[in-house]
Amino acid sequence: MADTPHPIRVLLVDDHQVVRRGLRTFLEVQEDIEVVGEAPDGEEGIARAEELRPDVILMDIKMPGTDGIEALRRLRALDNPARVLIVTSFTEQRSVVPALRAGAAGYVYKDIDPDALAAAIRSVHAGHVLLQPEVALALLSEEGQAPSPGRGGSLTDREREVLLHIADGRSNREIARALVLSEKTVKTHVSNILMKLDLADRTQAALWAVRHGITD
Repeated sequence: MADTPHPIRVLLVDDHQVVRRGLRTFLEVQEDIEVVGEAPDGEEGIARAEELRPDVILMDIKMPGTDGIEALRRLRALDNPARVLIVTSFTEQRSVVPALRAGAAGYVYKDIDPDALAAAIRSVHAGHVLLQPEVALALLSEEGQAPSPGRGGSLTDREREVLLHIADGRSNREIARALVLSEKTVKTHVSNILMKLDLADRTQAALWAVRHGITD
């Protein structure tokens, strides 16, 4: 791609070799994506992520030993900058919500169209959050009560606008264009939102917005 000077470095973490092989076979034909390594479980995935410093990790949830959710938590504790895209099946939806709360940038299903998978990798690498409607509904159901603004009352009108765009999965650059602001100003707003809401990253901010009725 013209606007991607270096390939997106991807790490595959899945306990099924056939899944890893299939993912690698497809991704290796993408000019802007490079598979830099594989791991059969979360424990090795963490080690490989620290060693290889990939841009994006494709992570299964259910794996022997250290599962995907625990691996996510540990990667966040290590301040590993990789964006984690959960690769799961529809029947694992209940596990997806905790994974997103642990810091995943989104999720896709294992039967995803190959071109859609490549697009998803590019999307999360660009800073987007892949928040599927059914997961948003699951989040609201878990609350067991009507959404309320809560700590969101401390946000300024502009910060709430930025939060709305974050929940829509837009990158800082896209938010800057939409609100006619500099990208630096948007980054400042995002930092303020995370600080005021006591959240770790923009993925958690997107989930918070859905949970508290900030989205459209």
